[in-house]
Amino acid sequence: MEYDPLKNKLAKAIQMFPALRILVYKAMDMILLRQRYVKREMLAHFREKERFSFYDAGAGFCQYTWFVLKHWPNSQVLATDLKSDYLKSFSFYASGFASGRFSYKSADLQRYVPPQQYQLAIAIDILEHIEDDNTALRKLYQTLAPEGMLIISTPSDTDEAAKFTAEHVRPGYAKIDLETKLHKAGFELVKSIYTYGFWGSLAWRLLMKYPLQITSKKLYPLLVPYYIVVYPFAELFMRMDMLRNNPSGTGILIVAQKPRA
Repeated sequence: MEYDPLKNKLAKAIQMFPALRILVYKAMDMILLRQRYVKREMLAHFREKERFSFYDAGAGFCQYTWFVLKHWPNSQVLATDLKSDYLKSFSFYASGFASGRFSYKSADLQRYVPPQQYQLAIAIDILEHIEDDNTALRKLYQTLAPEGMLIISTPSDTDEAAKFTAEHVRPGYAKIDLETKLHKAGFELVKSIYTYGFWGSLAWRLLMKYPLQITSKKLYPLLVPYYIVVYPFAELFMRMDMLRNNPSGTGILIVAQKPRA
């Protein structure tokens, strides 16, 4: 399946109707379990109103950038992505509430290293798109200040959907393999867990897989009643997933740190 055409349509809708942006961000928070895992780690490592610098590598719609700019009013943020139109659109929006705190660059993570170092970097659903992921991890290591944190979320090699996503260059990772790549790049592991275990995968099917099937058949009027019925169950399943120590899962979340020396 190709997700880029769907993302491009959504980006055009946001461009035409700027008020839609926040609704899209809120909807992502509701239906994307990985965002809950990533934001939980951000909040665990950085105190509210703390001054820190943030690098959003492969920012996409900039939903994490928006979260950081809003939640940490003293933060400085750099977002990169290959899709410069997404970044320009967000930059125009951010100028209204975060003037001087946001910058962006269209960049390939296999080649680009920012001119300054950052205390937090994220690579969310990015590495599975990158051919030379070892080089990308080394570039991310160079991007971080000593003791800087890197948060990664990526499909595991048990994610059947990842195997059929056209934009992916690899069908997810074995957790031990990704851990090894991070060690070779110089990182120390802080946390490495499976996400989207039994309950999370069930929530994903309810909130993403089946609605996409409905959309593919152009049965759009069914989406609202469908979500009204299934969302309370999916919400419970996502909370259960985050409370469990999943022995396996279709997602991986890793927090790594650049050593002091």
